[in-house]
Amino acid sequence: MHVFVTGGSGLTGPAIVAELVAAGHTVLGLARSDDAADRLEALGAQPLRGSLEDLDRLREGARVADGVIHMAFGGSFADPEDLVRRDVTAIETLGRAQAGSGKPFVSTSGTFVMPAGRVSTETEAPDPESLASFRVPGEQACLAFAGQGVRASVVRLAPTVHGPGDYGFIPALIAAARRTGVSAYVGDGANRWPAIHRFDAASLFRLALEKAPAGSALHGAGEGAVTIKAIAAHIARILQVPAVSLTSEQFAGHIGDPFLARCFATDAPVSSDRTRALLGWAPAHATLLEDLETGDYFAAQPA
Repeated sequence: MHVFVTGGSGLTGPAIVAELVAAGHTVLGLARSDDAADRLEALGAQPLRGSLEDLDRLREGARVADGVIHMAFGGSFADPEDLVRRDVTAIETLGRAQAGSGKPFVSTSGTFVMPAGRVSTETEAPDPESLASFRVPGEQACLAFAGQGVRASVVRLAPTVHGPGDYGFIPALIAAARRTGVSAYVGDGANRWPAIHRFDAASLFRLALEKAPAGSALHGAGEGAVTIKAIAAHIARILQVPAVSLTSEQFAGHIGDPFLARCFATDAPVSSDRTRALLGWAPAHATLLEDLETGDYFAAQPA
């Protein structure tokens, strides 16, 4: 299959491109810079110069491909409305280029769109008031193409996609522990997060491309419920600092970002049972706590 990929030079994208190439697919990757183009070429993909705002390039990439994986997410979180507009416009442009073709279109969301406080499943509706509510319009835009002759599906990735070179949530927690001398969690720390290794995420995207039924919402969670206290305790032991409970207000000062503080206080477990059964997906790489032990999370020293 000839696959058009957006976001193929980001953090998770290169693993997806490498997975596709290893499986015998050819890849055309959107590249907004020379560095991005070089990364894609090194992975065995052909770059297509352009950005998410270059709608003609998106149409071109989608039309010449046998399928599309959309990973890119551009804009500023300081302007959520513009963030949503950019995402929906790109998704609608890609989907319209495939309308009536029966080709696969896999877009990306996050499990933080799901209702908090209980284990959410793939068939449940996302919560419009969720932490990742800005992802909901994109989900809806993609899945709407299932009724327009496109094999559209959405992969909701866990908030922590861990693996080499991670610069997301977990490094922020480690940096705060190094800066303050304590590894913190909110309250009793019993709130739960999903997690997925980057290479398991890559295999999930490939399987979604190859065989996800039209209209499928898929959960990219190798683990559905890792407690924040367990994560903080691992960080504390490795850094040899105390693990401490903080109030929500104290934790916001500790982590230095109100949105991150809300995230780390949220109970957001999910199930991926339906995804595994539907696609035959079987996560095989390290768990998050194993990755903290053996990965590169503590290799870099604080600045």
